[in-house]
Amino acid sequence: MSEAAADGAGQGLPVLALRGVERAYRMGDGRALPVLKGVDLDVYAGEVVGLIGPSGSGKSSLLHAAGLLEHPTRGRVVLTGIEAAELGDRARTRLRLRTVGFVYQFHHLLAEFSALDNVALPLLIAGEGVRTARARAEALLVQLGLGERLTHQPAQLSGGEQQRVAIARAIANRPRLILADEPTGNLDPTTSAAVFQSFYGLARTEGVAALIATHNLELAGYMDRVFALKEGRLEPRPPRRPR
Repeated sequence: MSEAAADGAGQGLPVLALRGVERAYRMGDGRALPVLKGVDLDVYAGEVVGLIGPSGSGKSSLLHAAGLLEHPTRGRVVLTGIEAAELGDRARTRLRLRTVGFVYQFHHLLAEFSALDNVALPLLIAGEGVRTARARAEALLVQLGLGERLTHQPAQLSGGEQQRVAIARAIANRPRLILADEPTGNLDPTTSAAVFQSFYGLARTEGVAALIATHNLELAGYMDRVFALKEGRLEPRPPRRPR
């Protein structure tokens, strides 16, 4: 077992376990382009794990495999103890919707909805009552410092505020795992640090596991563990704490 998989032993069952995950893409000339070459990784409840590497290194491919958006070419993806490869498409979709929340570089908020309703919507879709959904949404937004912005539409919010709303939306349905792909990539350094610290605090409070891909080494310093994707494999890196 690799260090990425072994680290965290003793914390119980990992929320996410990757074993020997490989991903290759078919080129126009028929050749296979390998991107992931045997990735092992465990992510546990309540910890935030960073994934660094330049564009094209495979960070998004790893997140897509971990979140059951793509099938790996080889290897195992286990979410909350459930082996994804043994599931049909509908069961994979149910597991993803029940278990995983996503945060992207672009917030993808609904422009005509308020911050509160953007966060409440996933809960309503999942079958929660309006009062319960709005109460949960308000509590999350207040935790993220947006208690005075509940009724504002995305165009009335700053970039950092919009991304906080997107984070609250991803956590609203109480997923076990959050996958974030460059979640502060469009923000200036000061706003980026503030948004990530809010994210980190909320992940701790909610007890979710988080895997965050970023090229921002300063941001990676806030995380519990950091791995670099290099030539398709994970290499552990000690977090460099911001001054």
